[in-house]
Amino acid sequence: MGNRDRIAQAFVTARRQAAGVSPYPGDAPATLAEAYAIQDRAIALDGRQVVGWKVGRINAPLDGQLGANRLAGPIFADQVVGSEADAMGVIADGFAAAEAEYCVRIGRSPAPGRTGLSLDEALELVDAVHVGIEIASSPYAGINTDGPLVTISDFGNNFGLLVGEEVPGWRELSFIDWPVESRIDGAVVGQASARTMLDGPIGAVAFLVDCLAERGIALTPGTWVSSGAVTGVHQIAPGQRFEADFADMQVACGIVAAGGVADIVGTPAQAGVEG
Repeated sequence: MGNRDRIAQAFVTARRQAAGVSPYPGDAPATLAEAYAIQDRAIALDGRQVVGWKVGRINAPLDGQLGANRLAGPIFADQVVGSEADAMGVIADGFAAAEAEYCVRIGRSPAPGRTGLSLDEALELVDAVHVGIEIASSPYAGINTDGPLVTISDFGNNFGLLVGEEVPGWRELSFIDWPVESRIDGAVVGQASARTMLDGPIGAVAFLVDCLAERGIALTPGTWVSSGAVTGVHQIAPGQRFEADFADMQVACGIVAAGGVADIVGTPAQAGVEG
């Protein structure tokens, strides 16, 4: 078994068992192409339906070295829940965090071969924007400290998406300036607005079009884009509660340890959930 297959298989197996992995299960990828090749192999081995993609930021100076300021990872159908979910699971023996995010739903595919979209062109692909929470969790506790290539290699560190209510008047983009506050057990852990997120949630869509096109993957209607952590990546543990206020809108969930087959507590939301 080659290095790529060994890493992909190790992460898929550990995620199914909700078990930790240490050390990193192979030679860490050295390029974006290799990192995404491992991710693509793991998606194939996993076999679940991909209904969304998380987008995260690559910070300086690595953005310049890698030639990209964002990364992507798959979100699987059985790990998308609605706001009625009481709790979200994490891999207790690995890495776990919660992030306040805008969840963007794709309404139509870009034209075949069309890349390099402007923000206006990317906005035309969107048919809804919701508030939400991304759960970032990995069997490998060092996933974030080891950098973006390692993060990419394990599904971009995604472990679930809670989709809250639809943002009213989202097409005017005024929500970009909404104050967002994240709390763990009532204590404030982050405050910001989407204005601080590179070119914002719609920019994340434009990035994803290019990222997927390079891998021969189509961005299809109904796909969710978890567009990036607004207030930061907030490490969390089972037994804690995460809340996020987006102006006057709120989403919240408890955090529990996932069981076998990566359980997430809650009712699965359809990829085309209505606002």
